[in-house]
Amino acid sequence: MMVTVQTSPFEDQRPGTSGLRRKTAVFEGKRNYLQNYIQSLLSSIDLRDRQGCTMVVGSDGRYFSRAATEVIVQMAAANGIGRLVIGHNSLLSTPAVSCIIRKIKAIGGIILTASHNSGGPGGDFGIKFNVANGGEGMMERISQVSRTLEEYAICPDLRIDLSRLGRQEFDLENKFKPFRVEIVDSVEVYLQLLRSIFDFSAIKSLLTGPDQLKIHIDAMNGVMGPYVRRILCDELGAPANSAVNCVPLEDFGGRPPEPNLTYATSLVEAMKGGDFGFGAAFDADGDRYMILGENGFFVNPSDSVAIMAANLSTIPYFKQHGVRGFARSMATSCALDRVAKAMKLALYETPAGWRYFGNLMDSGRCSLCGEESFGTGSDHIREKDGLWSVLMWLSIMAARKQSVEQLVREHWAKFGRNYFCRFDYEGLDPRAAFYLMRDLETVILDKAFTSQKFAVGDRIYSVERAENFEYIDPVDGTVARNQGLKITFTDASRLMFRMSGSDGGMGATIRIYAESFERDIERHNRETQVVLGPLIAIALKISNIHERTGRSGPNLISGWLQILKISVKSLNFLCKIWNIAKNASFFV
Repeated sequence: MMVTVQTSPFEDQRPGTSGLRRKTAVFEGKRNYLQNYIQSLLSSIDLRDRQGCTMVVGSDGRYFSRAATEVIVQMAAANGIGRLVIGHNSLLSTPAVSCIIRKIKAIGGIILTASHNSGGPGGDFGIKFNVANGGEGMMERISQVSRTLEEYAICPDLRIDLSRLGRQEFDLENKFKPFRVEIVDSVEVYLQLLRSIFDFSAIKSLLTGPDQLKIHIDAMNGVMGPYVRRILCDELGAPANSAVNCVPLEDFGGRPPEPNLTYATSLVEAMKGGDFGFGAAFDADGDRYMILGENGFFVNPSDSVAIMAANLSTIPYFKQHGVRGFARSMATSCALDRVAKAMKLALYETPAGWRYFGNLMDSGRCSLCGEESFGTGSDHIREKDGLWSVLMWLSIMAARKQSVEQLVREHWAKFGRNYFCRFDYEGLDPRAAFYLMRDLETVILDKAFTSQKFAVGDRIYSVERAENFEYIDPVDGTVARNQGLKITFTDASRLMFRMSGSDGGMGATIRIYAESFERDIERHNRETQVVLGPLIAIALKISNIHERTGRSGPNLISGWLQILKISVKSLNFLCKIWNIAKNASFFV
C-alpha cells in the first residue's frame, strides 16, 4: 500500500560532485532526512521517463547501506519505477553499477557510498546518482526539489530479501504491472565486460607461468573483495593468498578505505619486503586504486594514466575501437599531455567531476581519462574504474615483459618526469576558506602578477600566466567557471589552489597542488619534496594559508615519497619549507 508522508525540506541537501555525503548519524538519525533526499532524487527524473523505468541500486557495504536500500525499494515502488536491479546483499561496485546501467539500458543507478571516507555508525554515508556515461546526473535539479519538498511517497510494508538471488515481484494497487526487484550476482556482468576488453590468457600466463608475477591485492574490506577473489584469483589464477581484506565490512575494519600509503599500510609493508612484484589497493566502492611495484615503488596516479595512454596498443579493446583523445582534470599533472602530443591526439583539461569526461567520451572525443586522486577510466563504461586500471597495468606488464618500476622509469626517460604533490587542508571554517580563495584570486589576477618573479633559495620562478580556471564544454557549450586558481611559470611548473566540496559537510577543504617538469634523465631520481619545496613555499607565501586559517600545516600530503599525515618524522622538512616561505621574496 502506498502512503504519502508530510515532511519539511532540509537546507543542507545540495549534492556535490560526488552526490550527498553526511555523517551516518544524519542519514540514520534525522527524521525523514534519507526519505527527503531519495524523493528529491526520484522527483528530479521526468515523470514520463520515470514511469515503468529500470533503475540499478548498489552499495559499498558500509553501515546503514542495507537499511537505506530497503527504503529506496519502498520509495521507488511508490514513485512509479517499474524495475530495480540490485546487487546481491546490496553490494555493487561503482564501475559495476555503470556497467549494468549501460548493458540493460537503465535510466540510472543509485549508489550508496561515501567513497574513501570512514564507515560504521560514527563514519560517513553518501548517496550518488549515476547515469549511463558515469556522470553524476541531475545534481542541480535534486537541489532545487529538495528546497521545497513537502511530502514523499512510500510503500512502507513492502519487504525484499537482499540475500536471495533472482526476481521478486509485487502487485501494487497503483500499477498495471507488478513492481519487479531483481537481485543479481554482484560480479558476473562486470566480469563479462572485462573479458571483452583484455587478453585474459596473457594476464593468466603472467600470474601463473614459469616466471610467475607474485601480486598482493588489498580490497580494504570494501566492496571490491568479491571482485578481486572472483576475477584475479578464480578467473586469472592468482593464488588465494594474493588477496587480503576481501570480506566487506560495515566499518571497513576500522580504517578509512582510502588507497594510499597512509591507510593501505599492510600493503605497503608487504610490498617493501620485496616478495611481490605488483601491489594494488582499492577504495570502498572500487572506482579508485593505487599501484605499487616491487620494494614499495609508488606509482603517482598522474603518471599511471600517462603510462596507460602510452601503451594502449597492448590492449585488445583499444586495438579494436581505436584511440580518439585523452582528458585529465585541471589539478592532474601534465604527464598525459606529453603522451597526447607525441601520439598527435587531442588533450582536454577539465574541472574536477567525472561528468565532464562523460560528455567527451559520449561525443567520441576521448578514449582515456584520469584524475590525480587515484581515478582512471575509459569509454568502456564512462566511469573511473579501479580493477580495470589494475588489469591495464597487468596487461602492459605482460606485453612489455617489464616490472612496474622499469615501465615508469622508461616512460620518464622518453617523455620526461612531472614531479607532483598535493597538500590538503581539511575541516576549515567555510567562511575563512572562501575569503582566503577570494583574496588569493584578487592577488593572482592583478595585471602586475603576470610579470612577477619569485626568488626561493637559488631558484627564480617567473609567472607566465595566472587564471581562475574556466572550462567551455566542447560538446554542449556549457561554461564551468571558478574551477580553481592556477599559476603557470615559464619553466612549465604549476601551482593550483582548489576548494573542495566533497568533505561530508564537515568544513571546507583547500587543496594546493604543485608540479615541476624535468626533462633531464639525470635528475629523475631526486626526492619529490626537494624538487617541489620551493613551489610550495611560494604557495604558502602568496596564500598566507597558515596565518589565515590558524593551521601549522596541512592534514595530508600526497605525491611525495610517501603520503603522510603530518607527524614528527615529517615536521623537520616541513619547517624548512615554512621558513623558506616566510623569507621568499618577490621582485621584478
